[in-house]
Amino acid sequence: MQKTPQAAPRLPLVELQGLSVRFGEREILHQLTASLAGRAIGLLGPNGAGKSTLINTLLGFYPPSAGSARVFGYDIRTEKRKIRGQVGYMPENDAFISKMTAVSLVQMMGELSGLSRGTALERAHEVLFYVGLAEARYREMGTYSLGMKQLAKLAQAIVHGPKLLILDEPTNGLDPSARQRMIRMIREMRDSGQVRILLCSHLLRDVEDTCDEVLILKDGRIAHYSDLNEERRANRRFLEMEFYGANGDFTEAIEKLGCECAVRANRMKIVLADGVESRDIFRLAAERDVRIRKLNFRRDTLEDIFLKAMEN
Repeated sequence: MQKTPQAAPRLPLVELQGLSVRFGEREILHQLTASLAGRAIGLLGPNGAGKSTLINTLLGFYPPSAGSARVFGYDIRTEKRKIRGQVGYMPENDAFISKMTAVSLVQMMGELSGLSRGTALERAHEVLFYVGLAEARYREMGTYSLGMKQLAKLAQAIVHGPKLLILDEPTNGLDPSARQRMIRMIREMRDSGQVRILLCSHLLRDVEDTCDEVLILKDGRIAHYSDLNEERRANRRFLEMEFYGANGDFTEAIEKLGCECAVRANRMKIVLADGVESRDIFRLAAERDVRIRKLNFRRDTLEDIFLKAMEN
């Protein structure tokens, strides 16, 4: 019987081995060790956590003070030009020449990335059509709205066909419809298999909507790493409850169902076991004369993961 061929394992996008970065006497990144192989990786953390420092270090702009890192297997110390040649970068802050048209800007960025003049111009038209700026591509950048500027930044980042796309706050300032369009394009690029994505955002929803791995930084250290696909498959179900009249017998009965309970005053948080539903909790409450005032059902989210990482 012929065996079905298995897909080759995805090579790590980023490998960190004890990576540290120091500015003067201040250590910004502390002994980061991780292997990230997802199609789209979310980089999260509060302001000052080291996210921008990590990106600039991976691109070879900041030298490590200790440890090492690789991008697509290339060493950031000795092969930074090879890394940069495969990267497209959408910065958080605008860096436009206001009198330049969008097609001129994107063409210039394509040429700077190694494309010939003719190819860069052709690609500039293609990507501006793709992001939705076809009708405005000959307008000066200074006349663009904030949402249009975000789309132009995305266009210049993908004009040369990078293998790694770094997106820094891609939905910053966008209205709901523009945000949905941006998220849809990120998903399309992720699912195409032609480009890997590193997305840096303060918006947990952006990461949850687009990424399959997340790395959370806090004070220059790795606070948490999650494979979001695994988290979703093992997504825990919660009940948050307010009650009167409960005693230890009620909590013990719930735990005998295989659930986990955390009780504080007249509030209880229950992690439901497989096969246990809210009606089972109501039944136990009725049998023990426990009055339930409020009962909320929810699932674990990236926000829960993030807040737990910040607490720890």
